[in-house]
Amino acid sequence: MKNIRNFCVIAHIDHGKSTLSDRLLETTKTIAARDMKAQALDSMDLERERGITIKSHAIQLYHHHHKDGEVYTLNLIDTPGHVDFSYEVSRSIAACEGALLLVDATQGIQAQTISNLYLAIDHDLEIIPIINKIDMPNAMIDEVMDQIIDLVGVKKEDIVLTSGKTGEGVEDLLTAIVERISAPKGDPEAPLQALVFDSVFNSFRGVIAYFKIVNGTMKKGDKIRFFHTEKEYNADEVGILQLNMIPKQEMCAGDVGYVITGIKVSKEIKVGDTITHHANPCEEAIHGFEEVKPMVFAGVYPIENEDFEGLRESLEKLQLNDSSLTFEPESSAALGFGFRCGFLGMLHLEIIQERLSREYDMEVITTIPNVSYFAYTTKKETVFLRTPVDFPDPTQLDYVEEPYIAAQIITKPEYIGAIMSLCLDKRGIFKNQSYLTPTRVEMSLELPLAEIVFDFYDRLKSISRGYASFDYHPIGYREGDLVKVDIKLNAEPVDALSALVHRDKAYAFGRRICEKLKELLPKQQFVIAIQAAIGAKIIARETISAMRKDVTAKCYGGDISRKRKLLEKQKKGKKKMRQIGNVEVPQKAFIEVLKLD
Repeated sequence: MKNIRNFCVIAHIDHGKSTLSDRLLETTKTIAARDMKAQALDSMDLERERGITIKSHAIQLYHHHHKDGEVYTLNLIDTPGHVDFSYEVSRSIAACEGALLLVDATQGIQAQTISNLYLAIDHDLEIIPIINKIDMPNAMIDEVMDQIIDLVGVKKEDIVLTSGKTGEGVEDLLTAIVERISAPKGDPEAPLQALVFDSVFNSFRGVIAYFKIVNGTMKKGDKIRFFHTEKEYNADEVGILQLNMIPKQEMCAGDVGYVITGIKVSKEIKVGDTITHHANPCEEAIHGFEEVKPMVFAGVYPIENEDFEGLRESLEKLQLNDSSLTFEPESSAALGFGFRCGFLGMLHLEIIQERLSREYDMEVITTIPNVSYFAYTTKKETVFLRTPVDFPDPTQLDYVEEPYIAAQIITKPEYIGAIMSLCLDKRGIFKNQSYLTPTRVEMSLELPLAEIVFDFYDRLKSISRGYASFDYHPIGYREGDLVKVDIKLNAEPVDALSALVHRDKAYAFGRRICEKLKELLPKQQFVIAIQAAIGAKIIARETISAMRKDVTAKCYGGDISRKRKLLEKQKKGKKKMRQIGNVEVPQKAFIEVLKLD
């Protein structure tokens, strides 16, 4: 056990985690040169196309340490850098004793770096600071060194300089890992305690759980038990994770690996659960796992109603691989049956939609994303609002509370003004700002979560030319002046388009949706009135005029009364049609309206 090192790589998005992991795999010859490709650990096509990591990946390396001549087993977990996937990072950190804190030499410390660092410090991990991309012509090595020394409080000689591209400094890094990160502490003789930190679904072998053994030993064929779900299985195969799974006869305390039990039902395994033996169970489960709190909710509906069960299965399999996704069934008058899904942010929503389409061939419609609210009625009842449809009648409503977040933005001083005006436009409350260095400002703000869900991140990036980084965490609920905006077509409300909006922005929101629908809806043979309403009050209206058939075309000359008779007949027909005709919103129009940007 003394020769095992478990560590993860944490950093802000785009600081070169995956590239540096590639060099570690190459230097330790874990992957043959002919199998080597960029972003070797990113297995999804989606990750390669976008150049981001979505899932944390575990892999075992062997390093021959030149000082004592021994071979060390290194378990590396590469993590995502985007703020929406910080849940993945917290799970990886729970399975490690050390963390490589990566900082880009050209960009310096950014918001996600700081929040991931605090996560690692909370778990008492040994931090090895690394400055990456030192081969770049615009690398500011000394300046970034000072930033790291200020932040982590290390000595200058403790910072490792590397380049993920050229491989420079990777040997020094491996030496630092072996010498500075402690071996896992655990007792191989004690009852088995293993933490499940991830799971995947394989259509041939069922659910595969990835774990780290804290105490005890797990052998092939053991009867094991999951602590929280209290289900028992046989460990058909245990082994270690390299690029492929490699079966072993037994795994001891400190090891990171996988177990296949032939579980077919995804509900029976929970990420964060503890595995123990059936015969000699441990006293208590392992702590160090937070419950996931979804931030953004959206309805996900199959395009064809008969695909509902297929969508349920796909979501269950996705949830195994991404335990931050939550869902429950719901129905809508406009879209039929579907699910109310909870996501960690807009990128997460986009990725889930893409993965449903690619991995499970499920084409879905997503409703307008919204956050959850608490409504308090005059009868002193509390209603938890997941969707605008649950919103109580305005006459019985006392007040509504909406979720707030504390945001950290790190940027260059010249963009402070533009960022301030963006945040004020989004109803932000400015808390304070501090200069990390003369060219880096950290701004602290409090914002309503609903305001940052849509386009906040994109606008922040564009006004700061990519130089602002953003990180946030929830801080609870506060009272807000919110109203429900209903969209009506010929006085019939369309529930999938209603939204909860702040009163000051309701008018503009209603206008925008009405204008968009006017462009998108096909003409009917009767007039369609598109209205946005708050309660009984109409705040915006657009009208789609009727398609007219030229009924008088066959009258040449003759008396005017013949034409009038035909026009009167048409008028009556139109009136009748308007009473019985209902307006179908085509699926394409739904998808377009929901892209309101």
